[in-house]
Parts: sequence; C-alpha cells; structure tokens
Amino acid sequence: MLVKRIFYYLIGVSLGSIGVYFFWQKKNATFDYGMDARTLKTIRIKKRLFSEDAKTAMRKFDIDTLKIATILNTGDVDFGKGNPRQTPCAEYYITGDKELENISLLVKRCDSSATIEKIIIE
Repeated sequence: MLVKRIFYYLIGVSLGSIGVYFFWQKKNATFDYGMDARTLKTIRIKKRLFSEDAKTAMRKFDIDTLKIATILNTGDVDFGKGNPRQTPCAEYYITGDKELENISLLVKRCDSSATIEKIIIE
C-alpha cells in the first residue's frame, strides 16, 4: 500500500516537473538568484555606455560588443576587486568565462546606465 502511494507520488511529481519546465521555457523566464547573476542582470538591462579608455582598448585588441555582451552574460563578478558599495555608482570587476577568460571589465553601474570604464587584457 505504501509502495503504491510512493509510486503514484513520483509519477505526479515527474509529470508536474515536465509541465513546469516547458511552461517556463516558453515564458523565457530566468532564475537569477545568485549574487553574480543578479549583478550581471542589472548591468545588462541598463543603458550601456563605453568610456574613451574602453573604446580605445576595444579598437586595439579587436574586441567587439558581442564579446562584451557575452562576458556580461556568462562572466564572473569579483566583488573583492570592485567597489560594489560605492555611491552613487557601484563599480564591478567582471572576468570573462572560457575562451574570454583573459578579458576583464571594470563596470560602473549607476541608476540609469552602466558604463564600461576599462577593458583589461591579461
């Protein structure tokens, strides 16, 4: 009797999980719960600006806005190297992932915009 109930429970949970997965996939929802994910998301949704220093580095090292966008999607925020509590604009140090791991960004996030201050090539 108990085995039968557990079996029905597992079937229900499995079907429900599959339904929820497809429902959320169509909604294009994201689950940004980690500190890195929340920080990167708030930077991505703001108006993106580039300082003159960043524009110069982009031309010099052949970095386009697609690489910058990739770093802002999959990068790693190093809170120790940035200044996230600075007012009025917090500073974040973001390192690229995988093939872009040698590129780091210093981003200044204000209320209405996010400015790429520096692009560091290591």
